[in-house]
Parts: sequence; C-alpha cells; structure tokens
Amino acid sequence: MDLKVTLCYILLLLFSISSAEDVKLKVKGVTNIATTDENFICTTLDWWPENKCDYNQCPWGKTGILNLDLDNKILSNAIKAFDPLRIRLGGSLQDQIIYQFGLQKDCTQIIKKDDGLFGFSVGCLPQHRWDRKNSKKDKLNYLGDWNPLNAIGLMKYTISKGYKIDSYELGNELCSEGVSARIDSVQYAKDITKLRFIINKLYPNVTTRPKVLGPAGFYGKEWFDSFLQNIGPGVVDGVTHHIYNLGAGVDKDLIHKVQDPYFLSQIAQTFKDVSVAVKEFTPWAGAWVGESGGAYNSGGKDVSHTFVNGFWYLDQLGMTSTFNHKVYCRQALIGGNYALLNTTTFIPNPDYYGALLWHRLMGSNVLSVSHEGSPYLRTYAHCSKKGPGITVLIINMSKSTFNFSLVNDMNLYPEDYTTEGSIQTSTSNTMDKQMREEYHLTPKDGNIQSDVVLLNGTPLKLTESLDIPELKPVLVSSSSPIKVGPQSIVFVNVKDFKAPACAASS
Repeated sequence: MDLKVTLCYILLLLFSISSAEDVKLKVKGVTNIATTDENFICTTLDWWPENKCDYNQCPWGKTGILNLDLDNKILSNAIKAFDPLRIRLGGSLQDQIIYQFGLQKDCTQIIKKDDGLFGFSVGCLPQHRWDRKNSKKDKLNYLGDWNPLNAIGLMKYTISKGYKIDSYELGNELCSEGVSARIDSVQYAKDITKLRFIINKLYPNVTTRPKVLGPAGFYGKEWFDSFLQNIGPGVVDGVTHHIYNLGAGVDKDLIHKVQDPYFLSQIAQTFKDVSVAVKEFTPWAGAWVGESGGAYNSGGKDVSHTFVNGFWYLDQLGMTSTFNHKVYCRQALIGGNYALLNTTTFIPNPDYYGALLWHRLMGSNVLSVSHEGSPYLRTYAHCSKKGPGITVLIINMSKSTFNFSLVNDMNLYPEDYTTEGSIQTSTSNTMDKQMREEYHLTPKDGNIQSDVVLLNGTPLKLTESLDIPELKPVLVSSSSPIKVGPQSIVFVNVKDFKAPACAASS
C-alpha cells in the first residue's frame, strides 16, 4: 500500500510539473513609462477612539493616535525596518487635535518620535472651522475662509523644537461630494494657497521646507479640475486622493473581489484620470494616493489582514506606479482590520512584508511589462532600487503553476518585424552571468486567509529581540525559468538584465 501511495505521489508531482503553463514575460527596458518617489510606500495613523465600531465589531482598540503606545518595541522596529517609512497623520477625527492639544497625546507628541522612526508627518493640520458656516441650501457644504490660527501655532511649536515635517495636508475628505462635510473647489483652492503662503514664510529654507498636499478626498472630475485650475504655480506639491474601491468591509463577496482581475482593473480609470488632470493643470506636482484601505469602515475582519489581501494591495501599488503616482499611503499602519500590524499584538500582518519588499526592491523608474498568459496573473517591473538590473513583481491569483521566461524587449524594430534575434531572453548567454534573487510569498498551510506569510517556504516571525526578520532571497540561475506557484506573490531581482532605462538609476 505504501509503495502505491508513493508511486501515486510521484506521478502527481510529475503531472503538476509538466502541467505548469509556460509564460513569456516581456519587459521593455529601453525607456521608463512613469516614475515614483523613492519612498513610494506610505502608511497612515488615524484618530479613531476605542469605541469606533462598525458591523457590531470594534477593531481599533488603543491604536488611535490619542491612545497609541508609541514606545511599543515592535511598532518602533517595524518602522525602523523601512528606513524611512512615510506616515500620514490624519483622518476623520482631525478636529480632536485642537481640543486635546497639550492635554493628551496629540500631533506634537507623534512628531517628537521623529528620531529616525517617524520621518513623515502629513495631515497634521487642524481643520477647525470657526469661520465657516453651513450653507442654508446644503448643510454638508461649508462656507467661509479657513482660519489658520491653530495651524500656525502647531507649525511654530514644531519649528521651535526642531522637529522635521515632510508635508502638510489641509483637511480630510472635504472635496467633491465630501464625507461628513465638503467645501467648494474654489474656496479650497483659496484656503490651500493661504497654507502655502504660511509655510513659505515660516520655513524660509527651500531645501527643508515641508510640502503642501491636497485635497485629500475622493476623486470627482468636475471638482478636481476646478480646484487645480484655481491654484497658482507651485502651490501644491502633491495632489492626494483616497481609494476604497473594494466597498464595505462587511461585504460577503470581499474575498472574491480581491482575487478578481476584472474587478481590480476597474479602478484603473480613476488613477489615469487623476494622473491626466495633474499633468494638464499642475505639471509641477505629482499624483498621490493619500489614503487607501481597500474596504471602508475598518476593512473586512476575515480578509483585510490576511494573505489574500496582498493580491489587491500589491496590485494597487503596481497599478498606481504605472499611472505615474508618486506615493501610496496605506490605511493603516495599525488599527482596524486593514492594518499592516496586528491591532492587539503589533505583530506584522502579511501585507507588511509585501510593502517592505516593495520598498527595498522596487526603484522609482517604472517599466512596461506584458504577457499573454492567464488574466489572473498580474505583473509589474521597475528598475531595481539598489544596484543594476530590474525587479519584477508577479502576482498569481490562480490555483495553477506557471513557468515564466523573462524577455528583454529592446523595442528596436516595429512590432511586425520583431524577431528572436532582436530580443534578449533569459536563456541567452548575456543573462547567465549572475544568479537572480527570488522572494516567494505564500500563505501558511496554503490557507489564503492566514495571517502568517511564508518567505520561500519559511514563516516570517519576529526575532527573539522583537526585530523584523531578515528577508533572504533564494538564488536561482538566470538561465532557468521563474517558477511561480499557485496563489502566490513573487518578487524577482535580476541584476544582469540589460535595461538602458535603468543605467542612470544604478
């Protein structure tokens, strides 16, 4: 009986190997198609209190800024691992900063942690509206000028203490249709112009002057176009918009949405529209995703913190990069169901490691990449962040195995005349000089709803000193195909890939 079982296993193994589909992955390394900021990865911290509840669950605990244990060792080590990590401070309860200022933990206490941990603070401006009044016609619409008194006080305080602020953002989700309040696009343009004037005055040194970001809300073409047309040159450095394209966190179809390539692609038009608007009206600025948690109302409790959510998250990082977005801020670093860190233990969830690998491997030059394989394969390529060559991200949402051969499409001839001699494949002599580095992310026990992720078959766990574990690649000959297992995420660093677009960045 044991012999029969063994023979069956061998036959099954041979069948699985032989049944792997071959996919040719073409990367155009001659020119880049977009650029991101060097520190593209960003996370958020929010103000939600312990009693923030949705769908009969209260997943925030003591992770809101006013209650967060900033001295937690795991939290500090998780941030240090990025060196640096952008962190957006802000959210729906920004007004609390005014009333808690100097009494409890507030924005200044977060900024005090800028000792190599919190290198980026954005969204810290109080949006106090004592000069605003509700419109009689529309109670959600607020009229009147922004009063910057509290904001000026905060800026002067941080300047006196020598705290570094990377960026300031005015308000939260006040644009277009708004959320709980909204402001007319022309009025907001006037307000943010005032903010720029204040920052220029308080920070005379251009090299250390914080950026100005806005409008920090959901995209609406008419509102965004009007806003961008009513600000002058140099007023904003980043045009921020928010994304929660997966719908409600309670949606029972959430797990299917994050694995549906057709659904994931629907948001691409928004990224393109924002990118086009920025290029047309404010070419000196960049498009940013200022906040994105996937599913709103704190995310889905059985999906957003598990391995399967990485299909959505890493696909979003890749997609926004191709549409020339400079920064992508994930809601949230900690808090809710969609956090990168476990809300109770602070132990990293799977998406934390996906973000960390992106941050370390994917450079700012974005390359064109294509394949003719399954639609459940998502592929992205960038110049490598450090050293020569490129890094490819492959997301396999299917239950099949694929063997990828990497092709360097030099784009030397028109499409109709392309021959094997004009492209550089992974089996050519020039690609054999070095071993490539592969990082295979898979879920524990093959359960895509596990909150434990494996790197090359080994579970990623904190060290005994509560440090983030070392992320070691496996070395594979460049002449062999890239084998991508079912329902997995793979980063591949190919140092000897000849990409002229990457020559300057190496």
